[in-house]
Amino acid sequence: MRVLLIGLGGFVGSVSRYWFGGLLQDMAPRSAFPVGTLAVNVIGCLAIGVLSELAEARGVFSPDTRAFLIVGLLGGFTTFSAFANETVSAIRDGSLSLALANVLMSVGACLLAVWAGRTLAHSIWS
Repeated sequence: MRVLLIGLGGFVGSVSRYWFGGLLQDMAPRSAFPVGTLAVNVIGCLAIGVLSELAEARGVFSPDTRAFLIVGLLGGFTTFSAFANETVSAIRDGSLSLALANVLMSVGACLLAVWAGRTLAHSIWS
């Protein structure tokens, strides 16, 4: 049953990523920078920070709910593989500065978002 929950969460997360990331990228049509992917990664990292803190520190979720939300939904929603591919493509295309900016902003912002999510969840629910 847990595998089905993860699969369902992954479906919802992947479709949400496609829709939301595309929407944001369409808002910056002339930008070569992958704005949609960065935004999805940061939002996903913030969400995983909040949910992980609630699950670990407060025991809010059952193992099945945690599998659905964290492994399935957020695993399908976050796009680190797309981030890596876009970075390699930028390097391949000779845009080293774009690739470096993508790495620094994505990694830095996502680490900060996970920390912020955990801090937010801890402060609200402690």
